[in-house]
Amino acid sequence: MANGRVLTGFSQPYVAAYASTSGGITYSSGQILARGVSVSLSVDSADDNIFYADNVAAETVGGTFTGGECTLTVDGLLDTASGLIFGLPSASGNFVHYGDSMNPPYVGIGFICRYMSGGSESYVPVILPKCRFQQAGLDANTQEESIDWQTQELVATILRDDSSNHDWKLVGTAVTTEALAASAIVSVLG
Repeated sequence: MANGRVLTGFSQPYVAAYASTSGGITYSSGQILARGVSVSLSVDSADDNIFYADNVAAETVGGTFTGGECTLTVDGLLDTASGLIFGLPSASGNFVHYGDSMNPPYVGIGFICRYMSGGSESYVPVILPKCRFQQAGLDANTQEESIDWQTQELVATILRDDSSNHDWKLVGTAVTTEALAASAIVSVLG
């Protein structure tokens, strides 16, 4: 009897600046975003298109992807990652100014999903080729008797890319190590 594949982990969120010229897509400034805590994709699709004949649903075309959101929970962003995903200007004095000079770019997002099947682990690289991060909020608590580990939640809008196939997600072949999965992401996002 064949085993299913159970999702057991998430790691190494990666981002790179997205650019498109004449249908050709390039990525630059690829980097680890932060240490990954969790990821969630919420996908929207158009309604199924159903054809009726002889008083029954005779044919159907499934709804197509229309948009979505990727919610990444990370340990916390470093300045270089914040600058990339939020399009922040360089620091002026001792401060980075969040204001009119911000220009959030399109980015590609990659991450690794770890699976278990029949006692064997595998790692699957996943890439969202064109996204744009929304401004992040801030939730912080004072320390009491012990450390309350606090994370940062980032939300990005998922779009179709500018390739001829208009991809919104790429799922790589399962590999035997996390390093191989990370290498596959870097081979696409640079």
